[in-house]
Formats: sequence, C-alpha cells, structure tokens
Amino acid sequence: MAIIAMTQHIGTRAFELGRLTAEGLGYRFLTADQIIAQAAEQYHLKPTELVVVDERRPHFWERLKTDTERFVRFFRAAVLKAMAADRLVVVGRSVTHMMPDCGCGLRVRLTGPLAERVRVVGGEEKLAPAIAERRVRDYDRETRARIQTLLDVDMDDPANFTLVLNTYALPLEMLAGALAGLAADIDKTVTPENWRQLRDAALAAEVQAALMLHPKIGHAPLDVHCAAGVVQVSGPGLVPPWDGLINDVARQIEGVTAVEVNADEQPIPVRPN
Repeated sequence: MAIIAMTQHIGTRAFELGRLTAEGLGYRFLTADQIIAQAAEQYHLKPTELVVVDERRPHFWERLKTDTERFVRFFRAAVLKAMAADRLVVVGRSVTHMMPDCGCGLRVRLTGPLAERVRVVGGEEKLAPAIAERRVRDYDRETRARIQTLLDVDMDDPANFTLVLNTYALPLEMLAGALAGLAADIDKTVTPENWRQLRDAALAAEVQAALMLHPKIGHAPLDVHCAAGVVQVSGPGLVPPWDGLINDVARQIEGVTAVEVNADEQPIPVRPN
C-alpha cells in the first residue's frame, strides 16, 4: 500500500519508469497533468491556472498575487487526496514534495547524464542537438526556481528525497523492479498510524482548499489541522456566525468526523496615556 512519488525531470523517461513500476505492483498510475485536470474540475478552475504549480516558473508579478498560493493549495489537496487512497505511483515536478513525512512511501528524484537527456528530448521534440541542450538546461533551471519559489524546497538537495536514481545507469525494467521491492518492504512495515497521518494531512488540505474556494471566506488567514478525522480550524475573528460557516464547509469533506473552530486571541488593547 505504498506511495511512490517521482520528480519528472525532462529527458529522464519518468513516465515510462512510472508506468512500468505501477504495472509491476498492480498500483494506480497518475501524472501531474491528470491531477491538474481533476483539481480544475473539482475546484472550478481552468487547468491553465494550475499549470504554474507544476509546469512553469511563475512570473515575477504572479509571485505577488494571492491566487498563486490558492492554486498551490488546490493542487496540493488533489495530490494528497490521490495519495490517501494508497497504492499509487505518481509522476510530476512538484508532487514529490507534497508527500508528508509519515512513512507511507518513497520520494524519488530521477536524474541522468546531460548528453542522454539531450538525446531523448531532441528525439521526442524533433530538435537539433544545440537547441535540445539549451532546452534541457533552461528547463532544469526554471523547474528548480519554480519549486524553490512556490514550495521553498531545493530540488538539488538529495536530502529532500528518499532515493535519487540515474535512469540511464540500469535498464528501466530493473529500476522498476527495485522500486517495486522497496514498495513491498514499506507495505510490511507501515502501520495504521502512518496511514492515519497521511489521511489526516489529505483531509486538512481538502478542508483548507474548500475554505479558500468559499466566496465568504476566501483569503481569510486560517490554519487547518486534522487529527484522527477531527479538523481544527483557527484564525482571527472566528466568532458567530463565522464559526458556524467554517463548520458547515468543513463537514462537507468526506472523512471529517468533527470540526473544532478556535478564534485566535486578540491582543489586549493598550490604554492611551
């Protein structure tokens, strides 16, 4: 019941490896594009609005817009919902960094020699070698900048991954077998508590996304946590009728067993001299 999340770096044959691994395990296989389509449908957005989270670097002015944060939260909610259903291999550029540290799966970064990746990209996109190399270098740089900007994660730090694989060092079938073996080992050691943590993270993300989508709540600064299906929402001004509205929205998410709404304490006003 493990989750295998792979970063998709251009030219590393991530889709092929992901499919082979999923087929060998009998797991579901999803790409970031499929999750974007699901999130867009669920949250009534255009897929092009969510592409910034996983596909391209946000423009300078986009970084100043609160909509970018909303899109990240919507995408994260869709990713975690898919993961919480277990038995999943998912490939994307940012999905790996959205898996919580709960012992339920693998964060895998796929890499490979520049020359090999240039060859693959040039063949797939019908590019001359020099243009293909520039495409790969630019893509690597922009992907790293995007993830750093949106998620505050350094993709070049191997400590952020469970495993770093050179997809050209061994046949893809052999790498898929190795990943399947690791997934089987995780299945033997993962506990119900581990899965509870993953599902709680997914519920918290779904509730946060639903609250952001609500026209009367929108961009309110709310903190959402979940423990054993009990959702806790805290923020300034959550007094009637706002606490009731928060409760109603959160309870619509399947899996939520109870909702606790806590208003942050306001600072004591300073008496004028």
